[in-house]
Amino acid sequence: MDGNGRWATARGKQRLFGHQAGGARVREVVESCPGLGVKYLTVFAFSTENWKRSPSEVSGLMTLFRRYIAKETKALDDNGVCVRFIGSRERLDGRLITMMDQLEELTKDNDVLYLTVAINYGGRDEIARATQRVAIEVAAGRLDAATITAETFGNYLDTAGLPDPDLVIRTSGEARVSNFLLWQSAYSEFEFVQTLWPDFSAEVFADCISSFAGRERRFGAVTG
Repeated sequence: MDGNGRWATARGKQRLFGHQAGGARVREVVESCPGLGVKYLTVFAFSTENWKRSPSEVSGLMTLFRRYIAKETKALDDNGVCVRFIGSRERLDGRLITMMDQLEELTKDNDVLYLTVAINYGGRDEIARATQRVAIEVAAGRLDAATITAETFGNYLDTAGLPDPDLVIRTSGEARVSNFLLWQSAYSEFEFVQTLWPDFSAEVFADCISSFAGRERRFGAVTG
């Protein structure tokens, strides 16, 4: 979800104003998913690299995350959304972690939409942490190194139990993946759109889904 800061700057506002506007778009996109046939949605809220931003912006984002959870919890649960957070929680505020835990527990049995929120997440960091868990299991004799497959490794990722993404959408005109779901997106389709996230409406989302629906996916094989 990129472009919040540029969107705000273009309007003579502080960057956090853009992040606030972006939060409203999350709700709109989430609400549109069932009608578009989308069962799983992952949003990249805060990366492991975003800590490099100014302390005021980082602090403001953490406050926005807490406010968003408090404001949206009832609606998410009422609408059957199962929420899951991925990423390392080591540097997150204790209050935020508690709210994340509570939201996951409250919505764990919902099944209309599976919403994954990546916060303090980075694809390389996730793979490194998964590798550490695998190494611990091997050292403890609970896992035979000779039997490890790609599927086995996937069980140690933050996204264990979730399907790999069919489509990755990058907003704001940037044409890079920025450390997002590196392992999981090996055969994903990509859609790069010029729209800044605060302008990314349900209609733009539907257009991306329509574009994806017209593609032929071969997963490395030859067809036709």
